[in-house]
Parts: sequence; C-alpha cells; structure tokens
Amino acid sequence: MDLHGIDLNLLVAFDALMAERSVTRAGARIGRTQPAMSAALARLRGLMKDELFIRGPNGLQPTPLALDLAQPIAQALTGLQRALEFTQTFDPSTSTASFTLGLSDHPTFALLPSLLGVLRERAPGITLRIRNFIARDDAIGMLDAGEVDLTVGVPPSSTARIVSRPLFEERFVCVVRKGHPTVHPPLDLHGFLEQSHLLVSPENENYGVVDAALARQGLKRRLALTLPQLYAAPALVAQTDLIATLMEGVVAASGHAERLCIMPAPLDLPPILFALSWHRRNDVHPAQRWLRDLLASVPHRAGLRLPAAA
Repeated sequence: MDLHGIDLNLLVAFDALMAERSVTRAGARIGRTQPAMSAALARLRGLMKDELFIRGPNGLQPTPLALDLAQPIAQALTGLQRALEFTQTFDPSTSTASFTLGLSDHPTFALLPSLLGVLRERAPGITLRIRNFIARDDAIGMLDAGEVDLTVGVPPSSTARIVSRPLFEERFVCVVRKGHPTVHPPLDLHGFLEQSHLLVSPENENYGVVDAALARQGLKRRLALTLPQLYAAPALVAQTDLIATLMEGVVAASGHAERLCIMPAPLDLPPILFALSWHRRNDVHPAQRWLRDLLASVPHRAGLRLPAAA
C-alpha cells in the first residue's frame, strides 16, 4: 500500500466515521456533505483494499482492519493538531481552550470542585471534559491515544513516555456504624478480625491492601461483601454491621461521616498516593504546563493531605 501523498482529509474522515458509525453524522462532525463523506469512504476502501465499514442494524460496523487503524490514526491526528496549535505563550484569562482530564472516582470528588473554582477566577473561558477510568494502567492507554490531556489517579506502571507528579495522599481509617453491637474504640487487631468486612475493589479483585498487610502476618479476614463503587461503601456501612477500611477523604466526602464511628486501622497501612500524569509529548506545551501547575496547586486549596515529597 503506497501512502505517499495521501490526502490528510481522508484520515480525518476515517476518524469521524469511526467515532459516529454513520456517514451523515460523520459529515456533520467535520463539516462535509453526505456525498463528500461517501466519496471519502470509497477512496479509503480503495486505498486500504478493505471494506473498512459495513452496514449493520446499529449503523456502520468497523472491520478488523478499521479497528486496527483507529488508534494510530486518532493519535496521529491529535499530535498533528496540537503541533499546529502550539504557541510560545498562553494567556489563561482570555483562552477558550478545551481540556480533557481523565479522573478516577476519588479525585473527581476531591479535586474537581476546587479546580472549577480556580478556573472561574483565572480562566473563565476554558472548558473541561472529564473522562473516568478505573484500572490504574487505563490511564496509559488514554494518554497514548490522545484521548485525555492529563490523568489523576493512583500512579500507573512506570514507563518512559508517561510522566507523573505526586498530588496528594489519603490515609486509611476503619469505619462502622455508630451503635455497632461489638465494635468499640479503640479497635485492636483481634476485634478487627472478628468482624465481617466490606472490601471496595474498583478492579473487581477479592484482595486489597488490608489483605496484603494481614497476609504478611499470616492472618486473613472474612469478606462478607466486595463491591466496585467506592462512594457506596460509607452508606452501606452506616446501615449494616459491616466494617470497612476506607480512605479518610472518601468517608469525609461521602455525606455519611456523622453516622459512622471512625477509628485508626489496627494495621500498618501506607497511605494511598494520587498522582498527576501526562504524556511526554505534551511536556513543553505552554497550555499543558499551565494546566499541570494549576492542578498541582489544587490539593492545598482543597485541604487535602500533601505527599511528604511535595
């Protein structure tokens, strides 16, 4: 396949078709008529020697080749767009830029209200889009594909192309409902192990940091409930006899702290670090640097616990 002199507009059309799965909607997305989009699709099919998109009951369905091409084409277009938009100066007070942030659940609750307050003061024309992710390494895929500008979550696996910066950390506490029949502060390890436990596991695992700490002592707890929703845990504990070991900030932000007895965990549990991550290709972009510095200032404004190295 000879790609020499390929029309960049064909790649833009392919990206729109992949996003919309409809010739009409794809044309509207990039400002082209339906006949023009149909012609672009025909040229793409000829160039790739593949149908690329086949009509189905729910719109156009991509072929395996189209799925293989989707991410590299989207990444190339994003990189080109950012290169063309690059300037040596950035004025947040007049900017109408749009940024997409990838946030795991807790940073959404802990950071976003204060971040919006700062933006209202310093950069009222800027627009944010938030995308959620669960598994920590999902952040790498989103940054690689150019789907987000920055992510905030538990630091992903170390890789040279992804840069991370510590933002804040959360300590663990144990919680039971007030008036629990068998748990009374101070909570010791024996009393802790006698309880039925709730485990929060966004990645749907039956093993957490508490289980790892217990295993190092040859101990094990009884899990009565495992669930993926972090912010559902305080409400469930407040209405049952379960005990949960949760991040202190989650309990505080849940709206149920007044109904809970909050105690130090009877285990040596290191705090959970949350980090800001970005792709190295965006390292020197003025707007990106401004946004990173702004986000780095938000944990202090939000009253979060700063990492020792921050």
